[in-house]
Amino acid sequence: MTQRVAVYGTLKRDGSNSKLLRGATFLGEDWLTGVTLYDLGPYPGALAEPSKGVKVEVFEVNDQTLGQLDRLEDFFPQAPEESLYLRREMPTQFGFAWVYIYNRPVANHRRIASGNW
Repeated sequence: MTQRVAVYGTLKRDGSNSKLLRGATFLGEDWLTGVTLYDLGPYPGALAEPSKGVKVEVFEVNDQTLGQLDRLEDFFPQAPEESLYLRREMPTQFGFAWVYIYNRPVANHRRIASGNW
């Protein structure tokens, strides 16, 4: 089974973790509204809050790849309160896609106004 995932930061095609999406089908770029990007240092984090949006790349992935992404993002479906990121379904121009939303406070982190990291 395949699913769509919208990625930003290190998972984008030129990012340091892009190798995890090597076998995925690239569908295109999009802007996700209702999401704000924050600079967390070595990687960004998105929060579901009003903003102009975040630039993402949308891929079609299989279940194995989605599991690898979950592990990278420290997403634990059975223990969301312990997850570093949560996986939420959001609309894109390619249909609904999973997006990893940061699950920690961002008070001491800089907002990325451009929405592109």
